[in-house]
Parts: sequence; structure tokens; C-alpha cells
Amino acid sequence: MVATQFLERPRLAKKTVESYERTLMPLLSEYGSWPIEICERTVLTEYLDGLSHLAYTTHHRHQAIIQALFNYAVEQQHIKANPIAKLKRRKPDADKGEHASDEAIRYLTSDQLEKMYRAVEVDCRTHAIVRLLHRSGARISEVLSLDLDAVDLEQRKFQVIGKGNKQRWCFFSEDAAQLLVQYLKHYRHPSCTALFTAQQPIAGSVARISYRTVHQNWRRLIAEIPELEGARLHDLRHTFATERVGLMGIEELRALMGHESIMTTLRYQKVTSARAETVAQSALQAIASKADKL
Repeated sequence: MVATQFLERPRLAKKTVESYERTLMPLLSEYGSWPIEICERTVLTEYLDGLSHLAYTTHHRHQAIIQALFNYAVEQQHIKANPIAKLKRRKPDADKGEHASDEAIRYLTSDQLEKMYRAVEVDCRTHAIVRLLHRSGARISEVLSLDLDAVDLEQRKFQVIGKGNKQRWCFFSEDAAQLLVQYLKHYRHPSCTALFTAQQPIAGSVARISYRTVHQNWRRLIAEIPELEGARLHDLRHTFATERVGLMGIEELRALMGHESIMTTLRYQKVTSARAETVAQSALQAIASKADKL
């Protein structure tokens, strides 16, 4: 089998092999029984398009590893050409909070948060999701992938598998726990294992709620609020981090956020410094204005 030969190449580090195995396993479980020469570009493109739940950086890694596998197959003369050679990489999706590393971090102010919570409180499920995102700092994809039994309401925590298939604990506040209890009691469909469920309007079947449904509901609820124009659900994660800079060590915050690099976490320190400068300038202007009136 070509994939086995690819993974058993000499001089590959153990962690590299493990990473390759995790990435290739879903592909092999679906197409592993096919002869490699019939895995055409359309098949692989459709497979990669189906990985829409992955962050774009993770998606790039999956694509790169699959391309490396087929490059190896070419080298070993199993196929004549790589079917996904020069395939364009997926671009960041702004609606999911994905952005280039040099883009400024966007967070919600206390005024924006107040207006948003007031708008979503009419929809218990959306309110619970929004509150959980804000209070835990988890990614929207991580929250929507949770099963009910993964959430400890008493200890107010849950475990997620984040980027790089790394597990971490997320912790949430009492107000988020109270909303979850209300949602579980009155609105969640018990026939599905997912924490957040949705029922199809026509078929009536119950399944895990999709990101698209959550985003559409949230967007509809905040549509009439000018201050929230351009806001994203992912901004709640940025808000969580920005609120905690200075209240805990940067390494602790890094662990909570699930960042690979400490440099990613340090970006929030820059945001907090910039926000402090803005507040300080506003305070000075207010003092100066008051002094002029004396």
C-alpha cells in the first residue's frame, strides 16, 4: 500500500509520522481501498472541500500532506502525475473568524457586549452558545462539536480537541452554566448526543446544529444594531483573551486559548496596551474639557 510505504520512509521523526497518520486516516478510511491511480483530482478536491470544519491553516496542512503522499506515489512510479498538483489553497473565512496573522485583533467593547446580549436573549439556544463562547474562549467549531456528556456543569468545564489535535480544558462562568441548564431543560432535543441540536423544519430529523444555522440566527438577531455591524462570532474568543490579559500569566492564557506559539498570545497584550492608551487619552480629554469650564 502506497500510504504505508509513505509513512515508513526512513528518517521520518516519530511525531511527524503520527501527524501524517492522523491527517491521512480520514482519507484512507474513505478511499483507502481504491487503487491510487483512480484517485482523480475531482475526487480529492471534493474530499478537501468536505473538510470545511477545519481552520484554514489546518486545512492547508491536510492538503500539503495529501500532496506529499501523491508526490511520493509519482516518485515510486505508481502514477504518472500528482492529481492535485498546483491546487489552490483554501482562503481564510472571515465569517468563521479566520484571518491572516498580521490582521488586527478584533474584540467587542462592553457596550457592544451589552447590546448583543440584549438582542440574543430572546433565543435561548443562541444566547447559550454566545455566552459560552464569550465566557470560555473556545472556538465556535469546538463548542459546536461538543457532546452533552463532555460538559461538566457542576465543575463548569469541558474538554475540546483544538488545532493540531491537542486536547485542552475550557472553563466557563456561572451565568453561562445557568443558561446551559435552561437550554438543556427546555430546548435541547434529547434524541441526539450533541450538546447543541437542531431539528430540520421539513424532515423533522434532529442533528447537531451547524455553524451556518448558528451564524444565520445570530446575524438575524443583531441585524438592527449599528454598533455590531461587521462583528463576528469569533470576536467573542478575542474578547475573552483581551479581558484576561493582565489578570493571569501569559503562559496560563496561552494554555486556555490552546495557542501553539506564545507569540500568538502576546498579540492580545498589544491589543490591551493599545486599548489602555485610548482610554487614557479619552480621560485626559475629559479632564481638560472640565478644566476649561472652571
